[in-house]
Amino acid sequence: MHALGIIAGSGELPFVAARQARAQGLRVVAVGVMGETDPLLADAVDAMHWVRLGQLGAAARALKGEQVQEALLLGKIPITHLFSRMRPDLLGAKVLLRARDRRGDSLLEAAVEALAERGIRIVETPPYLRSVLVPAGRLTRRGLSRAEKQDVTFGREIARQIASLRIGQTVVLKRGTVLAVESVEGTDAAIRRGGELGRGGVVVVKVARPDQDLRFDLPTIGSETLTALGEVGATALALDAGRSLLLDRERFVAGADALDLAVVAD
Repeated sequence: MHALGIIAGSGELPFVAARQARAQGLRVVAVGVMGETDPLLADAVDAMHWVRLGQLGAAARALKGEQVQEALLLGKIPITHLFSRMRPDLLGAKVLLRARDRRGDSLLEAAVEALAERGIRIVETPPYLRSVLVPAGRLTRRGLSRAEKQDVTFGREIARQIASLRIGQTVVLKRGTVLAVESVEGTDAAIRRGGELGRGGVVVVKVARPDQDLRFDLPTIGSETLTALGEVGATALALDAGRSLLLDRERFVAGADALDLAVVAD
């Protein structure tokens, strides 16, 4: 049986991909990061191995030992943990030296190259995440108002520029004013920061990078983001259709409708 590896961070995406891969008849081997990956992932895969953050060599050896030649990189590891929790092995240290800088995609690109040299090819994630890809159109009961449409149009322009610089992928706006731009703090923290400045009624736009590498995590929205949107009284959320992920869509949309939040994707 063909084996697929998953080098997993936190969150639901490794679970989604594992279910889809097993449904396709693949044997799934996961490598989890201690302190980051949900231990319950072990129950969703055929084999589970554990490494510490930065131990890329150990991850490669685990996958090779399971006859894995193709793998996914999925799940979240906050970039700030590189400054507090990382204990790299020899290969992990080489990746840090090889990377152009310490931005997330730069580190991932260096890791992908290092794994390829060891016979493990990192593949694109969408074929294993189709159930959570965001469709085009209006997802909620309410659509955008005229003012919200203007903010979304402007927000997409700004968000694509910061995304192309690999700074972040989310902006928070209100009446044509940019209140917050996402950086290493993540989407939810950016929403809370912008919402506090805007005092409610804010519009949130989250995009994929223009040159988004489909081997790496696509922009992802879930229940935690919905909570943040509700806390700040956001009125609209705009996403990229087919290039964003929405976890537990039915529950998310029901919650958004309860908040009278407009959610759209283009």
